[in-house]
Amino acid sequence: MTLPDLTPELVFQTSRSSGPGGQNVNKVESRVEVWFSIENSALLSPEQKELMLEKLAPRLNKEGFLHLASQEDRSQLVNKELATQKLYETLEQALHRPKPRKKTRPSKAAVQKRIEAKKKIGQKKANRRFSSES
Repeated sequence: MTLPDLTPELVFQTSRSSGPGGQNVNKVESRVEVWFSIENSALLSPEQKELMLEKLAPRLNKEGFLHLASQEDRSQLVNKELATQKLYETLEQALHRPKPRKKTRPSKAAVQKRIEAKKKIGQKKANRRFSSES
């Protein structure tokens, strides 16, 4: 499943970033938070919503919003792009369905080889016992 362009439904909020930046950090709001409501999205299909709500339940707040923040860069624009990218990656991971595991059995030759190796090691240990007693 691919995601549609969710940009119109994203809510951005800026604040002052922590960390290095000198005097600039005190006057520029470079930290960007992105909020996205999965339930209220008009661009996602019901199946996508159901899957995301199930997988992202621990990361949603009480109002059902997914919240991510970015403050890696000094630029607000770069942080906005990074936050959006993080959001898309999180949503795509939630939509990813792992392939079902197929049960496999070892071949007869592999089982025989394993048993032979075990017998060889057991024989080696048995030989040590007899040599230490004499």
